[in-house]
Amino acid sequence: TEAAQIACAELGETPLIAFAAAPFTLASYLIGKTRSKNHLEARAFMHSYPDAWNRLAGWCADMSAAFLAAQIAGGARTAQVFDSWVGDLSRADYQTYCSEHSRVVIDSAHAHGVPVIHFGVGAASLLDLMRDAGAECIGVDWRLPLGEAVKLIEHGPGDRFAVQGNIDPAILFASSKVRRDHVNQVLAEGKKAAAHIVNLGHGVPPNADPAVLQEIVDQVHESR
Repeated sequence: TEAAQIACAELGETPLIAFAAAPFTLASYLIGKTRSKNHLEARAFMHSYPDAWNRLAGWCADMSAAFLAAQIAGGARTAQVFDSWVGDLSRADYQTYCSEHSRVVIDSAHAHGVPVIHFGVGAASLLDLMRDAGAECIGVDWRLPLGEAVKLIEHGPGDRFAVQGNIDPAILFASSKVRRDHVNQVLAEGKKAAAHIVNLGHGVPPNADPAVLQEIVDQVHESR
């Protein structure tokens, strides 16, 4: 909470986004000695011991909800639930073992009065199910154009959701022209949603040049 207060004081009018892992992603780090390829250990545990899985995922949901609440108490004005490894799940497994636990985290953030972004990596096949967990904004990684994501997320013409994303992090290492063209394409796709929070389609690579990130921010602001 104190860290959020310090960040908010420095940010001024710029909103701080609270951040916490979704239950599946957090639980996947707690099962097994190492993170196995495609999270086989976590998925095997989920199928083999469903009661224990639900107790663990429920505990993870409570921890993530508490972590978001602490940041919101410090002044964060939006919450993001980040499901880094959800793309390794089938639709059936996500519905059976994960969606309700994610909903607990999202509902908790809503109870504290902030909107929620729900993001998953490699989650194109799950976007409609993630939408049903209750967030106002769905994050999309770089693999799927935002216009296609909107079609998967929205039920019908009157059903409007914001999207977040989805600049390819690899573009940070391309030429300036290639980068500008890619960002313009993402901005054009984002216009197909009710609202668009421009972001990378995943995290910032450690070796990215901050000056390149600033160029992208400036380009986005110029396009408004």
